[in-house]
Amino acid sequence: MATRSKSSKAFPRSRRVAQQIQRALSELIRREIRDPRLGMVTLTEVRVSSDLSYATVYYSVLNAKPEEAQAVLESAAEILRGPLGRALGLRHAPELRFVVDELIESGARLSALINQAVQDDAARHSDDQDENPDDADPSPDSDRDPTR
Repeated sequence: MATRSKSSKAFPRSRRVAQQIQRALSELIRREIRDPRLGMVTLTEVRVSSDLSYATVYYSVLNAKPEEAQAVLESAAEILRGPLGRALGLRHAPELRFVVDELIESGARLSALINQAVQDDAARHSDDQDENPDDADPSPDSDRDPTR
């Protein structure tokens, strides 16, 4: 009876297959899909069901509308499934489901909001200092010895 190593339990087959799908699928999309509506696609994550029958592919697009990219990828899903299965050596390639990864966009929005808040705060503090010049900390006298 063969025993499983600790590394295979810590890193299940579905996760290993998901990583392989992400690499192979990104290459297939780059090579096979020549639709200008797609723009530049980045596969950010792939999640595979435990029985490997479904793969949810999260992606982000650059220089394209997400709705148009979604339509292109959905129409190409069945076309990509065969070459993907052959590239991975799987008997049955998983059904591909494409989902726009909004995490990157929401992170960029959050970063922009933080930057704006910092700028507003800095502007508010500079206005306060301009209005109350007497409240500013006086500079220490240079002729006094601070050790005394």
